[in-house]
Amino acid sequence: MNNKRLNRISEEVKRVVSELIYNGLKDPRVNSMTTITKVEVTRDLRYAKIYVSVFGNKEEKENTLLGLESAKGFIRKEIGNRIDLRYAPEPIFILDESIEQGIYMSKLIKEVNKDSNSLEEDKNDE
Repeated sequence: MNNKRLNRISEEVKRVVSELIYNGLKDPRVNSMTTITKVEVTRDLRYAKIYVSVFGNKEEKENTLLGLESAKGFIRKEIGNRIDLRYAPEPIFILDESIEQGIYMSKLIKEVNKDSNSLEEDKNDE
């Protein structure tokens, strides 16, 4: 299948699932600070790997994934209703911690820069 078409379908699935998380799911386990970072649809359109980023502690992340897993059937049905495809892809939810890793790396870089600036100021004072 054409990569352009796969990318378009992936983006549509991402849009639909994001909208469902924001408006459609009533499960209290799903954290309101949940973001869909990426969707990869397989070439045969049977499966959609949905990468989910959750802002919160470990327990909130686990609860959000459990809530999404329990709503998997509803999400698949909604994908099928909103996107005109022969088969609605089976959602597979994967926790994506890349945003938190980026925030952590930025914090480390700021600390290193602050330490190096204070060392330079100490050298200049001498």
